[in-house]
Amino acid sequence: MSDITDNTERLVFCRRYQAELEGLAKAPFPGPKGQDVYDNISKKAWQEWIEHQTRIINEQHLNMMDMTSRKYLQEQMAKFLAGEAVDQADGYVPPVTK
Repeated sequence: MSDITDNTERLVFCRRYQAELEGLAKAPFPGPKGQDVYDNISKKAWQEWIEHQTRIINEQHLNMMDMTSRKYLQEQMAKFLAGEAVDQADGYVPPVTK
């Protein structure tokens, strides 16, 4: 048995960016939706979604125990990862890149 691991990055054609980018190391959650994210969403797009999700949850005071809030967040995730327009946190101004 070998202790050598393959450190090459896994590339996916990212649905959000429409480009080949580094993929996630593993599915972010179980089931078909998690597998879809693993197969079709880049590491970059997933990190951006996690940041956006956090802003939405905090700004809109979403209760993740509430099914309506969870459904809303799932809809926003699908739109975000598809590159569609999504709801923004009130007052959020994206950082200026140089």
